[in-house]
Amino acid sequence: MTTNTTPEDLQSLYARRFDSMREYRNRVWHILIDCFFRNHIPAEGSVMDLGCGYGEFINNIAAGEKFGMDLNPNASRHLNPDVKLFEQDCSTPWPLADCSLDAVFTSNFFEHLPDKSTLQRTLKEVHRCLKPGGRLMAIGPNIRCLPGAYWDFWDHYLPLTELSLAEGLQSLGFEIALQKARFLPYTMARGMQIPGFLIGLYLRMPLFWPIFGKQFLVMALKK
Repeated sequence: MTTNTTPEDLQSLYARRFDSMREYRNRVWHILIDCFFRNHIPAEGSVMDLGCGYGEFINNIAAGEKFGMDLNPNASRHLNPDVKLFEQDCSTPWPLADCSLDAVFTSNFFEHLPDKSTLQRTLKEVHRCLKPGGRLMAIGPNIRCLPGAYWDFWDHYLPLTELSLAEGLQSLGFEIALQKARFLPYTMARGMQIPGFLIGLYLRMPLFWPIFGKQFLVMALKK
């Protein structure tokens, strides 16, 4: 990815923010995948985790080929052997062939990009690498739901809503398949650790999403 922070800054920042929560985050992502995301990823498909961090998503998802992209030097230490890591600026050309991915997943990443032109270049690479019918799944903090708390993280730069992201995707030729203003609660970096059974119950009961959700979910298909 590209941000206004150096790889060394990312390493230090994310170690302070996430190291103590690593086991809990991994358990939560296992539940998120089992209850929701595995239904949207082909089990034999090719998947990119954009801004993969410590690999909580890409390590746990079932897929035929797995890729991760991140500039954090610590990322490689946490990825399973079957995940190929690209340590590069996400807005520069990806080392993948056209139409080679079935899915691109990203969580709490786009807000770390410095501006919309960087996001646009990144989304163009997503579109190029996806197969026709392939999908982008993006989760992120919704500035409309978090007008102040959005900025409580030092490395948040780009404010987005589900509508602004969807409009940007449509301008690049994507078709919006699903658009939720409120999906997951805000963050796993701070606050209490919710028991796993409650997380599973929450995901299975979308009527609670508008009450507790602070992060958007956008799924877009390459036509």
